[in-house]
Amino acid sequence: MAEFLYGHWAVMETLRSGKRSVEQLLIGENIEEKGMIAEIITLAKNKGVKIQRTQRRILDDLSNGANHQNTVVRVSPYPYSDTEDILSLAQARGEKPFILILDLLKDPQNVGVLLRVAESVGVHGILIQERRSVAVTPSVVNASSGAVEYLHVAQVNNLVNAMKDLKEENIWMVGLEADPNIAPIDKTDLNIGLGLVLGSEGEGMRRLVRDTCDMMLSLPMRGHLASLNVATAGSIALYSAWQARGWEGWSGIKK
Repeated sequence: MAEFLYGHWAVMETLRSGKRSVEQLLIGENIEEKGMIAEIITLAKNKGVKIQRTQRRILDDLSNGANHQNTVVRVSPYPYSDTEDILSLAQARGEKPFILILDLLKDPQNVGVLLRVAESVGVHGILIQERRSVAVTPSVVNASSGAVEYLHVAQVNNLVNAMKDLKEENIWMVGLEADPNIAPIDKTDLNIGLGLVLGSEGEGMRRLVRDTCDMMLSLPMRGHLASLNVATAGSIALYSAWQARGWEGWSGIKK
């Protein structure tokens, strides 16, 4: 079943990545061909994608009232990966596995932000549970600015079992939790085969997920607030892990 993705960056990166089959590009009927709209139309033409001008109300319907920026694409469903794809990518890059594991996150905005940061720091893949968790929906694609189109996202039946399987591959499960009694993130060397585990909004990690972690880490806090939004905390932890790896893969570092 086809999906409709919307927003300039989500549409642009979907066209660029080639991860999905793009069936049609829909542009608002009175929108001028300039700026990013012109870039998107040129890219679609180069890829042989059918382009159609249409009324704004139709774009509103296709995007469920979201801010589509007069740009919508009809695409094939998101092609999920599996854990083997994730591990193969790490091996192909000659790097220790770097995996983000999301325990029943439900807010598309939070998930989209985390996916965008994960792509930026070179994470090899994302694990999410198939049931009771947000999937890669159009709203998640939009919130990630299209970054998810470059990632391996694996849906698993049981997150705990998937974590145990990864531990057999010498990958450490490291949970992030807001607790002043837990060691701060800078006290542990994260230059390891790493599965960074984040709990859901409000509820945090489920008990079995937490028990499956090899260690728990926290972010130091000096202000009046006791915790950060999961997307903010997870983004900080992802960059901390990448820093621990010596910013591997970044061309700005001269070896």
